[in-house]
Amino acid sequence: MNRARAALSATAVLLAATAVAGCGSKAATTTSTAPADHKVVLVTHDSFDLPKALLKRFEKSSGIDVQLTTSGDAGELASKLQVTKDDPLGDAAYGIDTTFQAAVTGAGVIDGDLSPIDVGYVCVNVDDAWFTSHHQAPPTSLDDLVKPAYKDLFVTEGATTSSPGMAFLLATIGTYGDGWQDYWRQLVANGAKVDSGWTQAFEKDYSASGGDRPVVVSYNTDPSYGVKNGQPSTHALLNTCFADTEYAGVLTGAKNPTDAQKVVAWLQSAAVQKALPTSMYVYPTRAGTPLPGSWKRFAPVPGKPIEVSASDIAANRRDWTTTWTDIVSG
Repeated sequence: MNRARAALSATAVLLAATAVAGCGSKAATTTSTAPADHKVVLVTHDSFDLPKALLKRFEKSSGIDVQLTTSGDAGELASKLQVTKDDPLGDAAYGIDTTFQAAVTGAGVIDGDLSPIDVGYVCVNVDDAWFTSHHQAPPTSLDDLVKPAYKDLFVTEGATTSSPGMAFLLATIGTYGDGWQDYWRQLVANGAKVDSGWTQAFEKDYSASGGDRPVVVSYNTDPSYGVKNGQPSTHALLNTCFADTEYAGVLTGAKNPTDAQKVVAWLQSAAVQKALPTSMYVYPTRAGTPLPGSWKRFAPVPGKPIEVSASDIAANRRDWTTTWTDIVSG
């Protein structure tokens, strides 16, 4: 499936982004009859995937020519926005998530406030079919992942190279506090594999996709897309989930800030919010938006998602990721 949350880069990308900041980004320009002075360049991550007909209707009704410029994954997007803040890549941006929010706003990239567009829940996912065939009980919590019974069975994305990987690190920090370092040492000693991003972890190493690891860090919506004969073959551990919101905002120095704000407002509109679950596999932030019928049963919202405040992330991110790197690199 074309997931809206595949391998999302983070800290390591910043150095690379500096080198390529002057290079053009991959762009997809929509067809529109709107005048040139109503053009808005919307900078997004590669996984932006709203229906084209929906975008065309907005262009026709608003008279705004929306041009989409993709800038890699979400981490690369955030890094590029910071590097190019004095010569912005466009007028508005979508895809800045919780793990990058403070860094981006602190750098003065956004003119005004960020607007929440969608929420995803990064959770530990379990391949029930694998555990059934191996006559073994699956893990039920973060604590279980360090037990000998689950040695060499867990794969996660890296915290410095992936947004879900960073979200999982934050989940462990939110759960164990100052004890998160000892937890990670135990996790590594128990054979946890750390991949660069979601694509490698979920699509290659996860046993439900043909790999050999039946426990993976991914999203709580995943089980709803693997339902056969009315039953999912996987499930998310809802007590391990980290809430990851994605935002949109007008870029500082935008050529067309007035129309850019209208585009941001459109992303919060009922029509776009209704399309998000089926096109990008995320939860809308607009109250009352209908969800796919299967989600209530197979992709429930975690009752108490793990949270770490944006201010704590901003203040400690560098130290946390440096320490994490030292632990996982041995």
